[in-house]
Amino acid sequence: MLTIGQVAAHLGVTVRAVRHYHHKGLLPEPERDASGYRRYGADAVVSLVRIKTLSDAGVPLSRIEELMSASPEQFSAAVSAIDEDLGGQVRELQRRRGRIAELAAGDALFLPPDVVTLLDRLREIGLGPETVHTERDTWILLVARYPGQVSQWARQKTALFEDPAFRQLYLTTDRAAGWDRDDPRLEALADEVNAFGGLRAPDADGVEPVLALDALVAVTLMAARTGKPVPAWERLVELCRIRAATGS
Repeated sequence: MLTIGQVAAHLGVTVRAVRHYHHKGLLPEPERDASGYRRYGADAVVSLVRIKTLSDAGVPLSRIEELMSASPEQFSAAVSAIDEDLGGQVRELQRRRGRIAELAAGDALFLPPDVVTLLDRLREIGLGPETVHTERDTWILLVARYPGQVSQWARQKTALFEDPAFRQLYLTTDRAAGWDRDDPRLEALADEVNAFGGLRAPDADGVEPVLALDALVAVTLMAARTGKPVPAWERLVELCRIRAATGS
């Protein structure tokens, strides 16, 4: 006859684990002897070995009681069902691991290659991380709305960065985020933006203008969603629209 501590040491588990088996009803708790100790006989030890073996194999504790009293045929069928369930869990974990691995692809996980190339170009010319992040989010929205046109637009916009003047305009627009709303430099910048096509999207038959293609409009739209407006850019958008409407 063994004490709970001796049984636990024999099985390689903690006393707490044995008590947990009692609590779950997997093993009757023996009566105390005259000395006040609970003593475990051979039958109890065998049962504990079976419980631990099943538990180590991944059988849920909620199923162990059923298996302990099952016939060989019932035991085999139950184990097969548990194995099938575990297999499903393994496949789900593998699927999740695959998705996690895809996250390493960064922007490529969400966007077509042509847009990824554009975003890399924006980083290359020195555009601020916040602006690149905003432009990326805007392209994600565009992909959802205009999946057939996005790659062409991205290629067209990437080609614009071969023009040093356009690159400089983009960098100036990026820096303008830190200007005051009434900064007089915004007037000149609005003229430059409109000179490069202003707020118009690339030509696309059957598609209405997509203002979000322009970086400053993108930031304005995204700011409205996040509650973090950029006053200088909002004013720049207003000035560009006024010029577009009046033809000035």
